Amino acid sequence: MIAALALFVAALAMNAFFSGTETGFFRLSRLRLVMEGVAGDRMSRILLWFANQPSIFVATALVGNNLANDLTSQAVILATTSLWPAGGILAKLLPPLIVTPFMFICGDLLPKNVFFNAPNRLMRRSTPLVVVAAVIFAPITFVLWLLSLVLQLFTSERPEELRLSLARRELTAMLVEGHEAGLLRPVQRTLAQAMLAVAAQPVKNYATPVSRMVRVTTTMSRSEMLRLAQRYNRTLLPVEDFHQKRRLIGFIRTIDLFLDAPASELHPEPFVELNENETFLSALGKLSVAEDALGHVTGAGGKTVGFVTGRELRQAMLREQ
Repeated sequence: MIAALALFVAALAMNAFFSGTETGFFRLSRLRLVMEGVAGDRMSRILLWFANQPSIFVATALVGNNLANDLTSQAVILATTSLWPAGGILAKLLPPLIVTPFMFICGDLLPKNVFFNAPNRLMRRSTPLVVVAAVIFAPITFVLWLLSLVLQLFTSERPEELRLSLARRELTAMLVEGHEAGLLRPVQRTLAQAMLAVAAQPVKNYATPVSRMVRVTTTMSRSEMLRLAQRYNRTLLPVEDFHQKRRLIGFIRTIDLFLDAPASELHPEPFVELNENETFLSALGKLSVAEDALGHVTGAGGKTVGFVTGRELRQAMLREQ
């Protein structure tokens, strides 16, 4: 009976630990882990590694919970055979009725609530035990990891996309909390949420199609170029080389047409090359670094899809507010 009680207590503690850490793991603040890891905190670096490899942690928690359930069953069997050697109805009905509510409250519900309310502090304290469990269960978790890779072949969404979606939700929740705490002004929160809404969109959705973009050629005079720019309200104009089958060779700024001498030679500047599937945020970063440049959006085989400027992308982001 003493062995049965000791085994039951150990199984209960194991079940509570893995149930609680599983909840705490998904409640961790990745930003806080990064900041503490940069400051030199070893436990935060370990947790950040697990956060970047979530399948390993989930497999470890799954193996730990199943092992705890098996140990609980063995403890109940030992206690039952000790109290009722002959068996009977009580031996079959009474142990499950007593153990199940106790295991649910103390081994599952209570630890999950505790870790839910203080995930960062409790996970840092639990990290050494998590590492030990990950090492001990490594042979089994490796098999589960291989199984997850096989299952990914039959799913339409990649793990990286799911991870980005979860990170975006976490960042949105942080913005809401920051606004409620008074750290962010409403306009700052709105602007950040607008950025999140368009960040992953392909830049081709915001480019002006090539059929609607006015272009100039190397044979045009400056006055003709200025008239076109004024008529279509464009400050950046793509330039085609008339002698190379109207091949695009760069762009010119309308302000340069005003400031340069009429007889000076035209010097088009190179485009900022953008792939049609490049994200909105990546395109905006490249155009911002280039300082008032024209983005040349291309598709398969280098075919021109359209043109876009940093100003147009910023306006599109503000329209999302």
